Amino acid sequence: MTSAKHIVSILVRMVLLLMAVCVIAFVLITSSPIDPLVSYIGTNSTLSEEAKQEISDYWGLNDPLPERFSAWTANVLQGDFGDSITYKKPVRDVIWERFSYSAVLMLVAWAASGVLGFLIGIAAGMRKGSVFDRSVKMFCLGLQSAPTFWLGLLILSLFAVTLGWFPIGMAAPMGKLASEVTLGDRAYHLVLPALTLTVVSISKITLYTRQKLIETMGNDYILFAKARGENERQLVTRHVLRNIALPAITIQFASFSELFGGMALAETVFAYPGIGTATTAAALNGDVPLLLGIAIFSALFVFSGNLIANILYGVLDPRVKEGGDYV
Repeated sequence: MTSAKHIVSILVRMVLLLMAVCVIAFVLITSSPIDPLVSYIGTNSTLSEEAKQEISDYWGLNDPLPERFSAWTANVLQGDFGDSITYKKPVRDVIWERFSYSAVLMLVAWAASGVLGFLIGIAAGMRKGSVFDRSVKMFCLGLQSAPTFWLGLLILSLFAVTLGWFPIGMAAPMGKLASEVTLGDRAYHLVLPALTLTVVSISKITLYTRQKLIETMGNDYILFAKARGENERQLVTRHVLRNIALPAITIQFASFSELFGGMALAETVFAYPGIGTATTAAALNGDVPLLLGIAIFSALFVFSGNLIANILYGVLDPRVKEGGDYV
């Protein structure tokens, strides 16, 4: 079990991470060339200078940077992330509403990429050196270098525009009341963005599973099992799976950060109303409160995924422990 010392160490690292994210994100976002006042009132606004000054004072846009950071930090510690300039509502409400969409998308893509990648990796590893194995490796290496945005556009053009099998975007049919949208409608609109994220995320787990299987098949106990007359299917089901399945799960949890980053681009391509599109809209509008709230939320989300991966790795492989603590 994880010791109290290790738990304290994890919490300290999390606090330090959040502090660093807050400082860096605040400096970068407030230094952006986009003027949040112009984004809020519009470039063709006819407001008087006095009205503009009142808006700037309300949002604290004219205060010195250290003063703005101190005020923002004090509010965050009280659970107040401010109001979004873009959506005209509290940042917490925007993030919660948008993440409910993104969570479904990421969960589907995460599970699909994990299961498919694991199965394809096993199939490729069992056929090491074959045409299928070489094709899988080339495909995965190509995916790792392909931009998510480009893959999303390719999938959108093929399945939505050319074939017309799926809608071009959104999370529900346009012109339909929210009360009339069915679960089938939402699943139908989820297919293409989930497919894009799945394709983007599948290569890492596939290559890892393939390599791990090849290494496991070369161990002495596998050779002994072969000498006893066990065939390949028996070797995989009795010995190999339990040695590669749990580490593969650990790797999949560690891929949260990559999945979260790809999600923003995929959502933008398909106009899917999740955290990704909210981030894009906030960046274009200079919505500092929302961008900072999303930065903190993203850091917590990624840290949680890495934490789960580290704990699983320590539980599954005692060699990473020393004196009861993880190293």
